[in-house]
Amino acid sequence: MVFEPSTSRPATSVSSADPFRVMVVDDSAVVRGLITRMLEEDTGFSVVASVGNGQMAVSALDRHDVEVVILDIEMPVMDGLTALPKLLKIDPELQVIMASTLTLKNADVSLRALEAGAADYIPKPTSSREISGGQDFKHELIGKVRALGMARRRMSRRGPRPGVSVSTSTPVPAAARVPAPLYPHSGPLTLRPVPTEAPDVIAIGSSTGGPQALFSVLGAIKVGSLRQPILITQHMPPTFTTILAEHISRISGWAAAEGKDGEIIQGNRIYIAPGDFHMVVETRGTDKVIRLNKNPPENFCRPSVDPMLRSIASAWGRRVLTVILTGMGSDGLKGGQVVVGAGGTVIAQDEASSVVWGMPGAVATAGICSAVLPLPEVSQYILRLASRR
Repeated sequence: MVFEPSTSRPATSVSSADPFRVMVVDDSAVVRGLITRMLEEDTGFSVVASVGNGQMAVSALDRHDVEVVILDIEMPVMDGLTALPKLLKIDPELQVIMASTLTLKNADVSLRALEAGAADYIPKPTSSREISGGQDFKHELIGKVRALGMARRRMSRRGPRPGVSVSTSTPVPAAARVPAPLYPHSGPLTLRPVPTEAPDVIAIGSSTGGPQALFSVLGAIKVGSLRQPILITQHMPPTFTTILAEHISRISGWAAAEGKDGEIIQGNRIYIAPGDFHMVVETRGTDKVIRLNKNPPENFCRPSVDPMLRSIASAWGRRVLTVILTGMGSDGLKGGQVVVGAGGTVIAQDEASSVVWGMPGAVATAGICSAVLPLPEVSQYILRLASRR
């Protein structure tokens, strides 16, 4: 059964001050109710449809102008992975968050959904009790829906699709609805000089939209074309980082795996920070060694980009290339400043190609980047710099 808002109005152009319009798709009515309540306790959201399977979601999208969908994976009639391309065919700009429990199977399905066009994922607690009592889940849910709602409005100025409802269930004070962009910027960015030396290590930080960006960048760099190791911190929970490494290996051909505590870093390999661990580097004689720790989260994240970058700058000095890709928040900014202070280099993905220009926007507008590039140009920049003698 489709949840219908209590009031309706003719379809009109959507203001940036309007609440974000969300559809919740889950076969559990309890879970749908809890997620709806979490969102609508915040005045910036309106759940315009709540349905129990993928087929109902496709039907509801024909009647409602939805900006963000929270899509469960395992459902009767039509599961989330089957529904995803059907939803995106109706509205290619729709922002879809896959929701799944932390199993290897669901992590693999979530990563395949990201390759197929989903914008992000959220690990779903295993019981309604955990959802209702989980402030971490609520914080992540609201942050991702808001960021992707803003991304949707940046990419689409056309207003609602003809013939669909854009009504909301409650009036929202304009001042409380939608925050300003995190890193508003006009005019040219201030860039640092391009380095003249090749780096000895490449460090990449990413979050929302990061898996897709990593697949694009690493898939365009041929195996054997670099001598440097690549260290990656992608904001992801346990299990998901295991599957991310497998997907990167499959797509790129690189040897990619989660970093292991005490492992000696070797060239031409990719090391990914495991979920729930910070991955840092220490020097042991002539070797660089991975260390994993459970120090407190930084920027609300563990793994976090900042501790990885601080340790890499300490271990390699100026011979560091840091790449900050799409993601919420500002993780990577403080670590990037340490990299630049040690003589290293930072580049960032540009706003137009980022799902969320939070992390790359933070370093770009701070003036610590040597380049701010569209995603398709990032791999070529890495190759040019890394192949210098």
